[in-house]
Amino acid sequence: MSESAFVRVARIADVPKGRMLEVTVGTRSIVLCHTREGWFAVDNVCTHAYAKLSEGRLRKTRLICPLHGGSFDCRTGAATGAPAVAPLATYAIRLTGDDVEIALEMPVAGS
Repeated sequence: MSESAFVRVARIADVPKGRMLEVTVGTRSIVLCHTREGWFAVDNVCTHAYAKLSEGRLRKTRLICPLHGGSFDCRTGAATGAPAVAPLATYAIRLTGDDVEIALEMPVAGS
């Protein structure tokens, strides 16, 4: 992954552990998840029906959609609970100094 592929999207202090944050890069809505297992970035729109996952809940590494309760693993983007069946795209993420950066050029998984 090239250096230019990463874009600063937040400060580390903006997302306490156990929380998530919606960020927008271009036209893409992404949710950052800060878990005990680390940082993860996935598409913010549920693959079952249009709903922003950032308006749902984060339970450990499970994102729960606010609309119908479908769930996803924020580490892999995999759908883990009905009615969601299609995975979310996930993105490379890195911490640089006080910043959170993601790479949009190449989704990591689930896309």
